[in-house]
Amino acid sequence: MKFRRAIFPVVALALGGCATTPPPALSLTPENAATQFDARSLQEAGLRRFLAENPGDAPGSWDFETLSWVAFYYHPSLALARAQWATTRATQQTAAARQNPTVSLTPGYNSTRAPGVSPWFPAINFDLFVPASGKRARQQEIARADAEAARCAVLVAAWQVRGELRAALSEAAAAARREASLRALAGVQRELLALLEQRFASGFASSTEILPVRLAALRAESGAADAAGQQRTARTRIATALGLPLAALAGVALPPPPVGAVLSGEALATARRLSLHSRADVLGALAKVQSSEAALALEAARQQPDFHLGPGYQWDQGANKWSVALTFELPIFHRNEGPIAEATARRGEAAAQFNSVQAQAVAAIEAATTAQAVAATQVERTRRVRAEVEKQLGLAQERLKLGAADQVELQTARLDLAVADAALADTKSAVALAAGQLEDALQIPFPRLAALADVARVQPTRTP
Repeated sequence: MKFRRAIFPVVALALGGCATTPPPALSLTPENAATQFDARSLQEAGLRRFLAENPGDAPGSWDFETLSWVAFYYHPSLALARAQWATTRATQQTAAARQNPTVSLTPGYNSTRAPGVSPWFPAINFDLFVPASGKRARQQEIARADAEAARCAVLVAAWQVRGELRAALSEAAAAARREASLRALAGVQRELLALLEQRFASGFASSTEILPVRLAALRAESGAADAAGQQRTARTRIATALGLPLAALAGVALPPPPVGAVLSGEALATARRLSLHSRADVLGALAKVQSSEAALALEAARQQPDFHLGPGYQWDQGANKWSVALTFELPIFHRNEGPIAEATARRGEAAAQFNSVQAQAVAAIEAATTAQAVAATQVERTRRVRAEVEKQLGLAQERLKLGAADQVELQTARLDLAVADAALADTKSAVALAAGQLEDALQIPFPRLAALADVARVQPTRTP
């Protein structure tokens, strides 16, 4: 009877602790997801709140920076990275929790008891886990480092999304410049073709003179049509980079990406040093090294056995009996050498990965710097050529006024200028692309970048 009075509270506590409330189920279906995606727009209330909170004000026009934050709000890769970071944060909670004690109930029955003596001799035993050598602290260090690596992965995803958006905008702007220059070129060629056909009709030109001009005009018109198609394709890429359906961009004037200035040698060296201390992928790789260091320390600490403390009580036919058990592993066959070797190898792998990421960052910065310098030189050279062609056009106009030239010579000079304009448009596109590549390589943090990893602030679209 005494034992039953003692055991009932223990059983009630154990059963009460086992009561759980299941979390609500997600109702994810392809149909719901497709419907929600199609409903996305630049006017969504949640997006407007997000833009007001992060860039700092409601957008008056859709410039590159504002569109970047639209992509940060909608793009699925960022949502995935945030979800993975939330998982690692939950792992920190698991690592910080202490292991629950266990209880064993062992009722016994004595079939050869003396007359008048209760046949039952039930017992209850507890098992309390006592970790040694700071293993729990090591597990918490691993969880913290993994969470930091996951947080950096959110920022890496943000830079990738920003780079995809810039590349798509650059493609659209380049296609627009190419279409404009090719249509202007085709117009001049058509005018020159009309003059040559007049000469041919008058017997002052041959068909061999006309055919190259006609083919050149057709090629320019075909190129302009291709450039117009490339603009439509680039607009689709922009919608993908924003995480929006293409219909959401209907009627929206999209800006070209900003073009950064060519950095001086001193400014580039300063930016490079800052980049290697702030790039999210470098910091994430460093966090992985710290996690592997803590994992190695944990495996080394496991050479010292943990303890299990087991107090027990038995009610033996009227007698109260107490006991204490001490349980630990005997390191006879091994002293955790295998897991230590694995952890050592993983630490070396993490260090090699860090060196690889940093080397790739340095190579990307140098490649982007070279590309920007080459593109700037090409622009300057093309501008000089255009200036000379424009000068020749002016001379042709003067000769035409004096009667020393005709309309064919003037249109030929105009054609040369149109060709120079097309070449200049291409070099300007190369400059914009190189400037974007340099920003992607340097990854100097922009304002409120860290807020992207704050799961509580971001309100992604949810399935009802």
